[in-house]
Amino acid sequence: MQRQAPITDANPTVEEMEARVARFGKLVPTSDYVDAAIPGYERTTYRVLGTAPDAPLAAEGFHMNLILCQPGKAAPLHNHLTQEVFVALTGRWQVFWGPEGSRSLVLEPFDTISIPPGVSRGFRNVGDRPAYLLGMVSGQDPGMINWPAKVRAAAAAAGVDLP
Repeated sequence: MQRQAPITDANPTVEEMEARVARFGKLVPTSDYVDAAIPGYERTTYRVLGTAPDAPLAAEGFHMNLILCQPGKAAPLHNHLTQEVFVALTGRWQVFWGPEGSRSLVLEPFDTISIPPGVSRGFRNVGDRPAYLLGMVSGQDPGMINWPAKVRAAAAAAGVDLP
């Protein structure tokens, strides 16, 4: 039997709902994506939903970031124990996956891809201008990121210590 949400008299005030809004102009880039210090993988990530206090809006088992990349910049191949969803908001994005990142496809604005748990994945802005990508990760602890040996070697060469 399917459950239905009950119709209620709930009617939060404007102020209560404003407390549930993450205004883009007030977001501060997060610095905890240490792989963004590897040359070629520089990007700006704005955490929107997730675990407080790191995210301005708390969400149970749901995490969302906005990522800004210059043309040619990327997130390196990595994996999570959780599903990850990418939505191209602007520009053109190559999403790559697999043990070596040898398979890929290109997302245009509003195209969406869902990467299964445990599959290595990464993305690159393949457009000719800065672009935004929305990234969502499920689960209680999606932060347990791992990187393949090639990415770890590139990080070490750049003096970046990946956990």
